[in-house]
Amino acid sequence: MTIFSVFALLGGLALFLYGMNLMGSGLEKASGGKLERVLEKMTNNPIKGVFLGAFVTAVIQSSSAVTVMVVGFVNSGIMQLSQAVGIIMGANIGTTATSWILSLSGLDSSDPIVALFKPTSFAPLVAFIGIIFIFLDKNGKKKDIGSILIGFSILMYGMTAMSDAVEPLKDSPEFAKILLMFSNPVLGVLAGAVFTAVIQSSSASVGILQALSSTGAITAGSAVPILLGQNIGTCVTALISSVGTSKNAKRAAMVHLYFNIIGTVLFLIIFYSLDLFIDFAFKYEPLDAVGIAVIHTVFNVLSTAVLLPFSKQLEKLANISVKDKAEKDDFPALDERFLLSPSFAVEQSFNVSVSMADICREAFTDAVSLVRKYDAKLADKVRSNEELLDKYEDRLGSYLVKLAGHDLTESDNNSVSVMLHAIGDFERIGDHALNLLELAEEINQKKMIFSESATEELEKMIKALVEIVELTIEAYKTNDTELSRHVEPLEQVIDLMKDAAKQNHIKRLTNGECTIEQGFVFTDIAANLERVSDHCSNIAVAVIRLKNSVFDTHRYLNAVKNSHEGQFEEDYNAYKQKYDQ
Repeated sequence: MTIFSVFALLGGLALFLYGMNLMGSGLEKASGGKLERVLEKMTNNPIKGVFLGAFVTAVIQSSSAVTVMVVGFVNSGIMQLSQAVGIIMGANIGTTATSWILSLSGLDSSDPIVALFKPTSFAPLVAFIGIIFIFLDKNGKKKDIGSILIGFSILMYGMTAMSDAVEPLKDSPEFAKILLMFSNPVLGVLAGAVFTAVIQSSSASVGILQALSSTGAITAGSAVPILLGQNIGTCVTALISSVGTSKNAKRAAMVHLYFNIIGTVLFLIIFYSLDLFIDFAFKYEPLDAVGIAVIHTVFNVLSTAVLLPFSKQLEKLANISVKDKAEKDDFPALDERFLLSPSFAVEQSFNVSVSMADICREAFTDAVSLVRKYDAKLADKVRSNEELLDKYEDRLGSYLVKLAGHDLTESDNNSVSVMLHAIGDFERIGDHALNLLELAEEINQKKMIFSESATEELEKMIKALVEIVELTIEAYKTNDTELSRHVEPLEQVIDLMKDAAKQNHIKRLTNGECTIEQGFVFTDIAANLERVSDHCSNIAVAVIRLKNSVFDTHRYLNAVKNSHEGQFEEDYNAYKQKYDQ
């Protein structure tokens, strides 16, 4: 084997790893987060968990990605540790799908029908179809499908390149001696674990072992320990991802590690114990890619079958390893592990923004209640909610900025943009709620009593504002564009109400019906209410923009403000009549 063969091997490995990454990324985008939602809604049935874990892993071609996602679910409180155990076991079975796909490279091409299934036969066609899909649709679903096809082709080319590069090793006695060392169970397991931990992908390390099998020097005796070690090495990714997480998230990572260690020890004990009495002759026979896929599958299926009934004991072992300490539940369902699955992260971010919207509504409605009648406990609640809204904007905004830096679909990118705008408006509504609280405190402390006409005007404005806030938040939560279109007409009427209140206030001052001090408080209340309606308008327009990525916000607002026909005019007149303007 020359230096050029080493270069070819490294190039093949690079293509192999890149193809696997590209294919997995394409599959993730094409699924639009649906696979993660399946995991999120898991029941406490461990058998169902095994099947779903296997299915999702087989689709996205990465047990590491699934276990990291599970750690994120547990860390965020979306999933219980007991639910995670079955999924983790299933992920180990699902990852064997990759080895079966790669085993196609070892097919005998002498039969024309069989040759159709060899990568060298169909990979070029798959790549060609993939590139057509990408050119036809550079931002949509077809691009994601094209990425899957291109990734698969690159993966197969890399596999073939690695096999060709190591082919000269089949006649090398030195290479045979090195492989003989791995027949030692301890060395084999250690080598497999370390190599997999370095590249952080058991699918990739198994694929490399399959490529080496083309030399004919890989035997069952050397492959078994290496394969078992590879299952242990893949746990490193989940362990790293659990750093800085909750105790239960760390336990989920430990369950993954214990499952593979215990499964490996049991398999080695049974295999080598039987070998003492039976003397497995196949240990010395060359193993091809299909044989490696068989051993990989048998080990993971048997490990799951044996350890699944002891899932509670695995959970207890993890609890013993990671002891309980007092922890503060800091923030809802936002975990950076979800960034590995951008579509799912977008959905989780939206759920958190909906929680923020509900807090915003509560803060505002409580604040206007205080204007009507002051209550110290309710005032404390408004302050607490306003602080919470600040925290939401900070944490969710930072998370969305990180998410925007990932490779998002056009739809997800638009969603992130809308959320970034909306959470800013939710936070500003919270600020105005705090302003209203402070004005209510001033009214209470100074025992202010507004004139009958001023009280009536404020009450009308408050009712209109409660309606527009309810309308806006419901439209945002349901992504209802038709509901959103009713917001701007009401906002225009609220502008009229504020202007009318300002004019009437001047008249009352002139007539001596209210003092200057009362007038300042009155106009500040009206101004804060009107600004809340402006933020509602911003949110409603953002919802409309989400449905149409090329929507021009300013053009829309200018159009509806200058419009005197259609639905806008009808709603506008209805709201004017309702609020007597």
